[in-house]
Amino acid sequence: MRADGRSAIGVCGRWELGIAIGFLVPPVLVPNIEDQDKLAYHISIMFYIIAGVATLLFILVIIVFKEKPKHPPSRAQSLSYALASPDASYLSSIVRVFKNLNFVLLIITYGLNAGAFYALSTLLNRMVILHYPGEEVNAGRIGLTIVIAGMLGAVISGIWLDRSKTYKETTLVVYIMTVVGMVVYTLTLNLGYLWVVFITAGTMGFFMTGYLPLGFEFAVELTYPESEGISSGLLNVSAQVFGIIFTISQGQIIDSYGTMPGNIFLCVFLTLGAALTAFIKADLRRQKANKETPENKLPEEEEEEESNTSKAPTTVSEEQL
Repeated sequence: MRADGRSAIGVCGRWELGIAIGFLVPPVLVPNIEDQDKLAYHISIMFYIIAGVATLLFILVIIVFKEKPKHPPSRAQSLSYALASPDASYLSSIVRVFKNLNFVLLIITYGLNAGAFYALSTLLNRMVILHYPGEEVNAGRIGLTIVIAGMLGAVISGIWLDRSKTYKETTLVVYIMTVVGMVVYTLTLNLGYLWVVFITAGTMGFFMTGYLPLGFEFAVELTYPESEGISSGLLNVSAQVFGIIFTISQGQIIDSYGTMPGNIFLCVFLTLGAALTAFIKADLRRQKANKETPENKLPEEEEEEESNTSKAPTTVSEEQL
């Protein structure tokens, strides 16, 4: 499997599966009751379960995970290892990537998209209950629908990138469709039909979450041969910062003016992100390095060539005999 597909699956496993469980399980474990003591008991049970799962995952990471694979997964990665300087510092790498205007634009646009998703996920329960009182469980199911549709979108976008390598074009189209999905969701939330909200929210999630692996892969292309951990880490920082700002701001707008102005707030910034994405140049550095050249062959290919070379003299000597 190529890098784009692996990234899409990684996004599904790392974020989407956990968020899906987060939407589905808490409404079941913590019912909407007035008794504060019983409510505290149910919340403590949920926290104990979370602590147990986190501890298990921590142990698995220590035992199972390796620092890096035996052989580089691609020619570009092999060349990146060769170009890496042992004296290079993390700070100097960050300074270099911030001199890349295309990557800076991607940091902003990715943060706007992911931040809007974080705010929407955090405030979804409040928005649904305002229009559909007593539907706490269905609010969680709507969130689950967003995440499942997003998992499908992430996998499809990763497969499409594997085949087309149209990073900017795909990113821009998905971003524009995210804006369209957000607008439709905003206009249909207060219609009074819960099934319509399921459909519009799922459509929005398909594109909004499908953008996440696109952003990671595009960032690696723009910053190569810098470490992939640096580009993905900076994207995550941007997403968290915008997520905090959007969640607090949208929450205040919902409290003061209602859900529609709060969602329009996100639509405006998503539109800004789509416009900025159009200015990113498709400088696909990793794809250029992945082209087959004698200087950056993979270790497996070198071993195969050496074995073929060692067999050649034996064949010649037999023919001479």
